[in-house]
Amino acid sequence: MAETTLDQQKPVAIADQDDDEISLLDLAIVLAKQKALIIGLPVVVAVLAVIVALQMTPQFTATTKILAPEKAQGAAALAAQLGGLAGVGGVAAGLRNPNDLYIAMLKSRTVQDAMIKRFDLMNLWNIKLQSSARKNLGGVSTITAGKDSIITIEVTDEDPKRAAEMANAYVDELYKLTKSIATTEAGRRRLFFEHQLQQAKDNLAKAEMAAKQGLEKGGIVKVDDQGRTIVETTARLRGQITVKEVQIGAMESYAAPANPEMRMAQQELAVLKRELARAEGESAGKNTPANGGNTRGFENLNLLRDLKYYETIYELLARQFELAKIDEAKDSAIIQVMDAALPPDSKSKPKRAQIVMLATLASGFVAVLLAFVIEAMNKASQNPIQSERLRVFRTYLKAPLRGSGNSTA
Repeated sequence: MAETTLDQQKPVAIADQDDDEISLLDLAIVLAKQKALIIGLPVVVAVLAVIVALQMTPQFTATTKILAPEKAQGAAALAAQLGGLAGVGGVAAGLRNPNDLYIAMLKSRTVQDAMIKRFDLMNLWNIKLQSSARKNLGGVSTITAGKDSIITIEVTDEDPKRAAEMANAYVDELYKLTKSIATTEAGRRRLFFEHQLQQAKDNLAKAEMAAKQGLEKGGIVKVDDQGRTIVETTARLRGQITVKEVQIGAMESYAAPANPEMRMAQQELAVLKRELARAEGESAGKNTPANGGNTRGFENLNLLRDLKYYETIYELLARQFELAKIDEAKDSAIIQVMDAALPPDSKSKPKRAQIVMLATLASGFVAVLLAFVIEAMNKASQNPIQSERLRVFRTYLKAPLRGSGNSTA
């Protein structure tokens, strides 16, 4: 019985093998039968692709490479000061990859608008909307940063000279933007002390005006030399304390409480406060009119105290402001061009050979697919059952769209 079963299985295997050979042969027959479509369609598409590719306007890509601005000294100091807390709020991520900041600035609306105005791109591209011009500029510009800390700026245009000029102009606009906003710790300090200095200047002008008016009304009254010295000392100390508090307030925005500079500033503030308390203790009773007979001298002391106070604040803030400007100038000088863009001597696109090859391959695939579809339709039309199904399919395909309630009819 077992032998009979084995003998019966051998013809089945042979039959399966024959079916496979026949199916492969059937596929080859279909391809040979539709060889006109399979060969003709790719040829026609290839000719059309050649014609279209030849009519496409050549585009040229100019490239500028700049050295990625290194981490500013203030930012590096900030990372060291924050220590383990540097990851809070994404600070660490920002400091690890400063390229993202400059790439965002290069892609900003401010830089794009400056580029559009500089090269009159709206008239060049015949565009009426500023937003459309920005979109087109983004389409022809590619700004990337590699792992080698180099920012690459590529601009594609029909004119190779204009492409190079636009690529280099991106660097100019980036430099202008970094000068106009505070992007580093030194820049933020400069902006902070600039506002404080302006306020101190206004207060000093008011104090000078008050002193001038007081002297014009009452004349010059002799002030006790010792009282004058004490008033000047206390006014100077108060001014130093005010400026030190302002400095500590500015440091709190980027320094941790354990920062050595922060601790030193707080210790200096404590020393100044002790000196002020001692000076005010010594001046007790000396800044009041002696037996009511030197009222004008007392008023002059008050005017002198206010004037000296605001003078001290102004001088110290001016010094801090100049230091912040110097630090910012050091930070802003780190944008360096490694390779300036030159007018390209060869087009970057269209890649005509690639266009023709891809179009030919795609049309060949479509032609093979159509060949099998046509063969399947022909076989279906020869089979009565499949022919009826095909007719119903065509009927529904040609019928107008109806509501879902009639779909089950």
